[in-house]
Amino acid sequence: MTLLALLVTARAAPYLSGDPDTFFDQQRLTYMAHLTPLMLHVSGAVVALSLGPWQFVRGLRSRWPGVHRAVGRVYVLAVLATGVGGLLLAPTTHTGRLAGLAFALLALGTLASTAMAFVAIRRRQIARHKVWMTRSYAFIFTGVSFRLWVFLLSVLGLSFDTAYVVGAWIAWPINLAVAEVLLRRRQRRLSGAASAQMPAARRPAAEERLGVPSARSGA
Repeated sequence: MTLLALLVTARAAPYLSGDPDTFFDQQRLTYMAHLTPLMLHVSGAVVALSLGPWQFVRGLRSRWPGVHRAVGRVYVLAVLATGVGGLLLAPTTHTGRLAGLAFALLALGTLASTAMAFVAIRRRQIARHKVWMTRSYAFIFTGVSFRLWVFLLSVLGLSFDTAYVVGAWIAWPINLAVAEVLLRRRQRRLSGAASAQMPAARRPAAEERLGVPSARSGA
């Protein structure tokens, strides 16, 4: 995941030069007319994509918590930039309103999930913060998965424009679905570990956890 994120950031970084020759061919004139939101969107995406994976490395968080917090603040600012830039660019999206709506929803989801993560950590709700950060990066990682889907769908025979629209609508929902699966698995592991550490006398019987009276209850 980290390698793919870094490869895409390297691919997108030349946009920051403002040189029209580096722009997406079908959008070159549009990007030249909307250079400020483009710079916001690309610069924020490059930073968020690059920094996001390192925030999930447990060793880095525990060993250098100050660095983790500082990087987190930069990540939030980067998300704000790419989200606002994305919203401003959405109406100008290649292929029209259908893909534009998908990208607008992506931008809103990115901003909302990151805001929830920020609020949670300000309230010292660590577990909740981790959940929302996972969702936030799932949205951000669409910068990678969207390009992969467009490539794959084009290889499968769809025209570029059709692959572009379909990719816009499936990339971030699939990312989010994968994130939810991972979060549920992590929760099950944590619940299992907590149950295993619970003293036998305090551990509820299987029947009681299911709401079924056990023989010990006298039923």
